[in-house]
Amino acid sequence: EVHVVESGGGLVQAGGSLRLSCTASGFTFDDYVIGWFRQAPGKEREGVSCISNNNKNIWYRDSVKGRFTVSSDSAKNTVYLQMNSLKPEDTAVYYCALDEINEEYGSYCHSHMDYWGKGTLVTVSS
Repeated sequence: EVHVVESGGGLVQAGGSLRLSCTASGFTFDDYVIGWFRQAPGKEREGVSCISNNNKNIWYRDSVKGRFTVSSDSAKNTVYLQMNSLKPEDTAVYYCALDEINEEYGSYCHSHMDYWGKGTLVTVSS
């Protein structure tokens, strides 16, 4: 059984930093994409940043470019999201998701990732 577990959320003031971690276990495929999504109250879930373990393809949504950095430790099946210069609009539940790289989506995140964590809350106060 595949498990995806996030940690590192919390309350921070605007301009502050947080580091999220996500560890996946129990999967058997070699090539995967793993990343972060978020859902703010009353809004749809959106992709934040993703990374693939084969060619290290990295994607960020425009609103976090230059502030967030995604990295991974393939040996530990862990992905990190360093979030700097946080803004109140970054407040959301952050979810980690994992999927095997496939022909349909390649090495990019998508909304139909197969495995999801339960989420960790990030609250940025103004």
